Amino acid sequence: MSTITERATVFAPKEEISYVANSVVSQQITKNKAGNITLFAFAEGQQLSEHSAPFDAVIQVVDGTAEIHIAGEPHQVQAGEMIILPANIPHAVHATTAFKMLLTMIRG
Repeated sequence: MSTITERATVFAPKEEISYVANSVVSQQITKNKAGNITLFAFAEGQQLSEHSAPFDAVIQVVDGTAEIHIAGEPHQVQAGEMIILPANIPHAVHATTAFKMLLTMIRG
């Protein structure tokens, strides 16, 4: 696993983070006043409990599958798919298999 430290670096998100048994691992890719991008690796069965954020976010699944709940409604997502998490709406993430995602948070 490499470390992304410079802009204009070509990388494959799926290869930048490793799974850890019974854990959720995260690595911040970039952050500025407009928002941030964070890479996550979830072991199968791991989750982020329901919460909300004051700004929109986008989940892009780069490996595996997950169930994303938005306002209590489940959505199945898999590698190659994206889903928008609207601001101020409760959401939760559950790894139905080991999965990796990029989370882009957009401050408004």
